[in-house]
Amino acid sequence: MLLLLSLLTLQACSTKFQPLPGFETTSQFGEQVRTFTNDFGVRIHVNAPASDKLARHNDVTLVFYGLPNGNTIEQTVGRKIKEGDDWHFDIQHIGAQTRFLRNVITNESLVVAYLENDLKSWPAWRKKHGDQEIPKILASVTKLFGGSVKKTILTGHSGGGSLTFGYLNTVETIPRDIHRIGFLDSNYAYETSLHRDKLIQWLKDSEQHSLLIFAYHDDVALLNGKTFVSASGGTWGRSHLMRKDFESEFSFREDTMDEIKTWSARNNRLRFFLKENPEKKIYHTVQVERNGFIHLVLAGTPHENIGYQYFGSRAYTNHIGD
Repeated sequence: MLLLLSLLTLQACSTKFQPLPGFETTSQFGEQVRTFTNDFGVRIHVNAPASDKLARHNDVTLVFYGLPNGNTIEQTVGRKIKEGDDWHFDIQHIGAQTRFLRNVITNESLVVAYLENDLKSWPAWRKKHGDQEIPKILASVTKLFGGSVKKTILTGHSGGGSLTFGYLNTVETIPRDIHRIGFLDSNYAYETSLHRDKLIQWLKDSEQHSLLIFAYHDDVALLNGKTFVSASGGTWGRSHLMRKDFESEFSFREDTMDEIKTWSARNNRLRFFLKENPEKKIYHTVQVERNGFIHLVLAGTPHENIGYQYFGSRAYTNHIGD
């Protein structure tokens, strides 16, 4: 009997900590990773927690992160800068911000899927391929975790937001398991006729659904002494349009602190974080670097602004990989 119990215990332990099929384990953090490319030129890198942590927290929250124009997956994940490295490795640090989040969110497993394409631009990729393949691309990642994915987050930076809007264009109703949608200075592709009603209905469908928009006053920013974004075409302009579109359904509260203007509705389930820009600087990726991804995941939860502050100093420095 004791031998049988020992064998059963050993079997349970070996099953509990079994790595995900087809994934490799990183040497520095023990994370489980897998990278593959599909027939449409989309390269996907999936980063999951270490096998023991994934086993302890069976419910998976899966984040789809559309890459910004011109960036690679490796640059988006980020690492400690070495001599000769491209500066892009030190401007987003989604890998380190994810590790910070995993230390905070302890009742579920946070998995991030980075989506890059061979054109290095989601707007260009959509122009070439259309939108109809996007749900299949996302499903190819979800199926890796069987039925463990309970929540999905759609997000991305810069042109990566185009991937989210492309997905929204393919569905009549946004699925309920998508519990958070966030735009990190990436809502350029928002169109009232295509997206307003879907987003409003989705927000009304569940108190668990959150929509977060991050932008800065980009149409006054200067590059070589000249503006480079139109008043209506930048994220500042698109954010104001989105608010105007939503005001017929939701009442907003306004706050301003440290040049961050916040518009909130739906018990903080609908939030705009708008960086004012009196110095006319370019804050496009700074919004991500300064804890933007962390805030996108934690805003509206009991963990909001605990151990970090949006647009504050980097809270994830100790989690940056080599």
